[in-house]
Amino acid sequence: MLAADNAASEDAITPYRPSVSSPAQLPLAGQLELELGGLSSRSDQARRHSMPYQLKLAFSQEWGMLVGGELLVLANDGVGQVDRGYGDTTLVLKRAFMVDEQSAFGLELSSKLPSAAKAIGSGSADYAINSIYSRDFGSLHMDANLNVTRLGVMEPDTSRLQTGLSSSFSSALSERWGITGEWSGSRRNGTKAQGQILLALSYSPSKRMTMDIGVSKGLTSSSPDLALFAGIVLPVAKLW
Repeated sequence: MLAADNAASEDAITPYRPSVSSPAQLPLAGQLELELGGLSSRSDQARRHSMPYQLKLAFSQEWGMLVGGELLVLANDGVGQVDRGYGDTTLVLKRAFMVDEQSAFGLELSSKLPSAAKAIGSGSADYAINSIYSRDFGSLHMDANLNVTRLGVMEPDTSRLQTGLSSSFSSALSERWGITGEWSGSRRNGTKAQGQILLALSYSPSKRMTMDIGVSKGLTSSSPDLALFAGIVLPVAKLW
């Protein structure tokens, strides 16, 4: 499932959806890929619906760039306030360190730009560093992430630094179907810890397209109660 598998097909895609965890490997160099989906979550009476997207382009097997965000957000706080608009935009510089055909390390440096209205986003830039370890255990693929985010805005008496940890496991059920399970969480001094579990199914009619559908469930009182999502990954253009 690492880079060597994609090398077997000149136009195979490298899906990052649907898990929170990022894989260490990059897409095929020169192939621009689009990930687009729908996400609906609820927390008590509040509801949030959005269309997350991500564009991925690798310059080589080791270096790449990601641009992502939300094309449209509809947020309802459950007590009469409804906000609509674009979400924030995240820029990511990624470095992959391929160890062998079964394992790889990765490093991501990211910046979240406050492109959303303050009612939808934080109104300030965030910066993060994410370390990745990916490994194949036979047919089972694992992506483990450990990251630190410096928040541009925080509440009084809370830390500006937030740590996150996630571990995703995926496996093929057949030639076209796959399954993914994941645990992820974050922690920041002065606030309650967040955590969630995720389960998703994916379907690949070809090596150039993958669709997914799934659900995530919050594990703490500060996490979204429930989220439903679906999406698609496909190549946009071969630039070189």
